[in-house]
Amino acid sequence: MTPPRQFVIEADGGSRGNPGPAGYGAVVIDPVTGETLAEAAEYIGVATNNVAEYKGLIAGLRAAKALVPDASGDGGPRVHVRMDSKLVVEQMSGRWKIKHPDMKPLAAEAARVLPASAVTYEWIPREENKHADRLANEAMDAGKRGRQWEPSSSTAALDTPRSSVAAALPPVSGPPGDAAAGAARARAALNRPAGETPQVAGETPQVGWGAAPDLGAPATFLLLRHGETALTPQKRFSGSGGTDPELSAAGRRQAECAAEAFAARGTVQDIVSSPLRRCRETAGAVAARLGLEVRIEDGLRETDFGAWEGLTFGEVRERHRADLDAWLASAKAAPTGGGESFAEVARRVAATRDRLTARHAGRTVLVVTHVTPIKTLVRLALGAPPESLFRMELSAASLSTVAYYADGNASVRLLNDTSHLR
Repeated sequence: MTPPRQFVIEADGGSRGNPGPAGYGAVVIDPVTGETLAEAAEYIGVATNNVAEYKGLIAGLRAAKALVPDASGDGGPRVHVRMDSKLVVEQMSGRWKIKHPDMKPLAAEAARVLPASAVTYEWIPREENKHADRLANEAMDAGKRGRQWEPSSSTAALDTPRSSVAAALPPVSGPPGDAAAGAARARAALNRPAGETPQVAGETPQVGWGAAPDLGAPATFLLLRHGETALTPQKRFSGSGGTDPELSAAGRRQAECAAEAFAARGTVQDIVSSPLRRCRETAGAVAARLGLEVRIEDGLRETDFGAWEGLTFGEVRERHRADLDAWLASAKAAPTGGGESFAEVARRVAATRDRLTARHAGRTVLVVTHVTPIKTLVRLALGAPPESLFRMELSAASLSTVAYYADGNASVRLLNDTSHLR
């Protein structure tokens, strides 16, 4: 019997508004070489992120099936689906119930494309799903122009290095559906330091740090959350789309304590701040003590929480339960009323990080910002999934530290330190 063809599918979907103009992208990959075998993308009109993600999955499954048109039953393709949608992966794996009426028919449609025994699912960080993400964005861009996506105009494959993708994909050997070896291989590839090649048989592996290149002093970000406002003790959503509150009396005391601590250390060389008032006031207190200027960086602003601004978590759950559940389940879901998703914030913060690390290479920078940007910088430095944002505590005026090296690696050195406030 001819062994079944095996493929890896990466799929994604997006909505600019949730719901809003939406599109999906999917790519079928040879798991041995990393070669792109097929691409699919489509603008689907107004839809939610989750609908677009499911449609991307369906398109990817159909594209894989089309590569083995004459096969059926046990001779059909075996596929390993990789997506950054926790919702779709968990629902299609059977671990989460499908409750939303829009998702049930899409999940059923996806399940009909190939036998359940032929498909396995894996959640991956968004950074590893760039090809499908770019296809989805190309489809949405085409829709904005009143057109549909065309393969001839796509550059998504050119932006994705397939050699590194192949190293992280599950192997084609082993029984269908057995992903244990593949997961181990993926973990090894993802844990390999940047620039290091896999060990070749017969080679002597490098031990320790003795032969590591001298990368010079890192750009060190001292991440200071702003002091308290009147909203902070009440745990109300306070982002960039609300009232822009000032520091409270307690917040001003916290800012002065931070300023005193940084003056005693004498290590801060530059100060940058979110444009929001509570951060500018906190940064100003430190700058006055150190005799430094404050540079404003718009990319450091807090998330826009839309209609949730000024509300407590309980009030949001009472008024916007469905939107809150979607937000908790997916980094691509935005708050009610056109706020920012965590995925959008991550793109903005990452771009700001890259600008700042280039500008302040080898220097120690005080970065005065908010809960979400700080958690996002820590998450990205650790390579942690988006849901890790909900597992970090950041107190008002707390200090966290991340160092960024010339080879692109990062080191988290401190999280939520409040010793300077005691």
